[in-house]
Amino acid sequence: MSTGPYIFTRRTFLGTMAAGSFAWAAPGALAEELARTPHQTEGPFYPDRLPLDTDNDLLILNDSLSPAVGEITHLTGRILSGSGEPLRNAVVEIWQCDSGGAYLHSRTGNADKRDSNFQGFGRFLTDSKGQYYFRTIKPVPYPGRTPHIHYRVKYPGQEEFTTQCYIKGHPQNERDFLFKGAGGQKERNLLCADFQPLEGSKVGELRASFDIVLGYSPRQG
Repeated sequence: MSTGPYIFTRRTFLGTMAAGSFAWAAPGALAEELARTPHQTEGPFYPDRLPLDTDNDLLILNDSLSPAVGEITHLTGRILSGSGEPLRNAVVEIWQCDSGGAYLHSRTGNADKRDSNFQGFGRFLTDSKGQYYFRTIKPVPYPGRTPHIHYRVKYPGQEEFTTQCYIKGHPQNERDFLFKGAGGQKERNLLCADFQPLEGSKVGELRASFDIVLGYSPRQG
């Protein structure tokens, strides 16, 4: 596991939060039940062989000095219960294709052109506020699919939950069979994140926030 990038990005994230650049709602502030995040299929490209490096920085592999190709994105969010309580120690996994549409999978398309510097998969353990953080690339489309990032959430004593995060307002969303199958507009909105320029970045970095609301209750004790 690559400890260098993990420590750097986690410290950077926490420092940014302390400065107020990322806004988080107070746990338990909502009196009524929150709308649950729609379940989405895991899909065929969960890595069939996990990388040696599975940290939360998908742009740097191990101690490599060459970053992945793509628009750098700081992806944050919270894992919450239906009543808005944070779920601590939930394992959040994400996986996505690289900038050329290739997944970290033996049956992916474009395998011969896969970006060898892109980790393609990452994990993060939520903190006491249910928060997670990844540094990755803005998702891109590939034949048959609108841009998306796959999510899996593992919480002790509960079934695993899978869903997908889409780019808010992307023109291909309404032609995507999985996005359209999520339900009505309200349900579809719950699957979208707004990818916006990161304030103060001199290299065009982006930020996006994607909360996941589950039916789980926080563990006691």
